[in-house]
Amino acid sequence: MVVSTVTDYVDTCAIAERELLAWLASKRYDTSGLTEGRTEVADHATLDRDHESGMNGAYSRWRMRETTPTSDTWQSTLVVRSGLPEDEGRTWVQVDIEHQPADASMFPTPANTPGIARSLLNALEARDGQADVTTAPAFIEDDEDVDDLIEELCDSRRRMPVVIATVPFGKDPDDWSRTVVEPLFRNLHGLAVLYVLAPTALAKFNGELEFHPVFGGGVRTYMPELDPAWKPDAQRHPVMSRRTIEANVPRAAAILAKLPQRLASRIALPAALLSVPRQRARLRPRSDSADIKQLRSDYAALTLLLDEAEQAEGIRVSEVNDLYAELTVAERAAHDLRGENEELYDKFQESQRLIRFLRERLEATEDFTTAYSAASAPDITYPKTFAELLDRLRELPFIAFTGNSKITQKLDSQSVDNWLNVAWDGLLALNHFTEASAGDKASGDFLSWCKSEASGTFPFPAAKVAMRESDTVAKNGKLRSERMLPVPKTIVAEGKIFMQAHLKIGRGNTVAPRLHFFEDGPRSGKVYVGYLGPHLRNTLT
Repeated sequence: MVVSTVTDYVDTCAIAERELLAWLASKRYDTSGLTEGRTEVADHATLDRDHESGMNGAYSRWRMRETTPTSDTWQSTLVVRSGLPEDEGRTWVQVDIEHQPADASMFPTPANTPGIARSLLNALEARDGQADVTTAPAFIEDDEDVDDLIEELCDSRRRMPVVIATVPFGKDPDDWSRTVVEPLFRNLHGLAVLYVLAPTALAKFNGELEFHPVFGGGVRTYMPELDPAWKPDAQRHPVMSRRTIEANVPRAAAILAKLPQRLASRIALPAALLSVPRQRARLRPRSDSADIKQLRSDYAALTLLLDEAEQAEGIRVSEVNDLYAELTVAERAAHDLRGENEELYDKFQESQRLIRFLRERLEATEDFTTAYSAASAPDITYPKTFAELLDRLRELPFIAFTGNSKITQKLDSQSVDNWLNVAWDGLLALNHFTEASAGDKASGDFLSWCKSEASGTFPFPAAKVAMRESDTVAKNGKLRSERMLPVPKTIVAEGKIFMQAHLKIGRGNTVAPRLHFFEDGPRSGKVYVGYLGPHLRNTLT
């Protein structure tokens, strides 16, 4: 958690220490002997404190390490830092809670929101940019509130996501907030700015943010750097439907917290906090006449500090490896985009040459009206939901859907603007290809078809087509089994086949849907779609 406050550094330190002591007391820890350096507040817990002041400002830091019966460690850090000149008098407050498993190969347990974070938010006038960061969502009820909210959403200094819940029509806003929204937001205190949009303000809000609306009891998470005038930006800001929320509020709360938690752990700290030096725990000063018992105690404490340093290094190595994995995903996405752009440019150039050639031929026959009239493209009516897409598959006689329709329909609560269009374009192209394949008019696979002129009536970007999975996925039993998808037993006796060919329907968020298919045009005159839903697991999941 990173927030700022207009309260000065000295007063903020006093408030932070007061709330810290109260938090430690609630855990029944001994707070009587706290001083600079390391203090043992319980048999299984130590508290390190350090501070510094100088020409570049001041900071105070408290770090508690608690060892569990399984030898895992929970590390809690509180930092108060005076602002830099560009911070306009603000003081920064940072709270980190980190689980460090005893077994380095184990994945850390996500931290719940600690009591110290809530108490600090209640005691301080905490802010993120222009927005107040509180433990209770603020109500947006009229046009003036909406104008202020949109200004906060577009604030370039905003670091936190803004999570906005709506109230269904016919529901009492106070009752809905108490019974649904507050439990839903329980993991977001200090990680997001929280609002409830009353029905009286909904029309105004959605009118102002036509590409980023939120409706009917749903919740939307608005990431920093919102661009309200750019439609493609909408896919960065995920929506959770009322149906998902009401089905299981605790589960929905856990899902809703994933993105803010990830952003909080990944986003760069403000410059003032970045300048705080790394904490180096040290023992309290001892007299020169320390006895052998004291020396042994110090030796044990120093060994513990060395173990902590080794553990911290291991965590940093793990973080670097995670970042390399993310970089690999980003590079793959950039490669796909380059491929799509190059393919579109080549097709554009080819179409321009063809248009010039045809116009010259028509001009030679003096048919100038046809030469310069607007060309007509196939009239495509796209489905409005994935549920409607499944219903309309009957319009595509060469497509057989064998997948789980419930998984596909759930995309409606997660979808961004172009996923439906891409999925329908892909199905139209597959239907067209299979028709040609069944009539022996197509050579090669679907990827070859997309690269050829034969796909002109219903084109689909070749860069969005993958005819095989990576060797790592194909040879991994668990990952391969997820891609063993149903087909009629007339195709294979087992009723399942390894469907590695797939279309990339979307990217850029945690869903990244895929459509897996099996070509069987020459035999059965069908292409079997065994899956349309969120990206199946792979080695980077």
